[in-house]
Amino acid sequence: MKVFFIGLGLFFSYSFVFAQQKISTREMDRINWMEFADFVPGNINTVLLPTGTLEPHGVINNGADNTAPFAMALAIADELNAMVAPTLNYGITGSMAAYPGAFQISEEAYAPFIRDILRGLAKNKFKNIIILNGHGGGQTAVLQKVAAEVANELGIRTLVINWWSFASDITLEVFKEDGGHAGLNETAYIQAVDPTLVHKERYNSDLATAYPKPNTWSAVPFPSSIGLYQEGQGYPNFNQAQADEYFKKVNTKVAGFIKEIIRKWDLAGL
Repeated sequence: MKVFFIGLGLFFSYSFVFAQQKISTREMDRINWMEFADFVPGNINTVLLPTGTLEPHGVINNGADNTAPFAMALAIADELNAMVAPTLNYGITGSMAAYPGAFQISEEAYAPFIRDILRGLAKNKFKNIIILNGHGGGQTAVLQKVAAEVANELGIRTLVINWWSFASDITLEVFKEDGGHAGLNETAYIQAVDPTLVHKERYNSDLATAYPKPNTWSAVPFPSSIGLYQEGQGYPNFNQAQADEYFKKVNTKVAGFIKEIIRKWDLAGL
């Protein structure tokens, strides 16, 4: 009996030590397969999948729609106890596909590809798949549709977040005005991530056009690489202090929302 209790004590001691071990990286493409098996799904069952595209963004990088959600994922992964999947860098670009350096993936190619990625994440035993989407337009609808279908098909839980829309209140709080595609808010977020991706010397206000009101006009390609949500608002200001504040507040809001959704999923026994 004494030997039994000694063995039991060693088992629980080992389990406690293992549980306290810190994973070496949250990035799925940087972790070793054996360490991955040690943590998923026993200690980690949430994954963050950044999605974006390549398209013009005023005076920030063409890959801003990839840079932003990936940086966000890295910033909040520890708080959410989540892994970070490799970014899906190519997407459904739409009306800016004609600009230099842009890529346009058809819906017919994109939808089955994202479906297989989600199935692959589920196969790797993630229960919560959180898509941090950096690009809107038609891509949002495809992501929402496919994520819902895979969730129902495989009994997992999916959430799609368009961070710039979700954090529109933070934009108004920090900047006291609305933003835009490659506008005040998105440029600030990228500036907080990596100021070298922001080329202020190339900026002038003619790079921006306000998006049309519904049923007024439509132009393809869109005439400017900066699209303002409101006429006269959202021009980049390149203020580093505001950029850093915006980055932190957006990440805090997104992380808090994800935790709340997971809590309610758990509460409902889903």
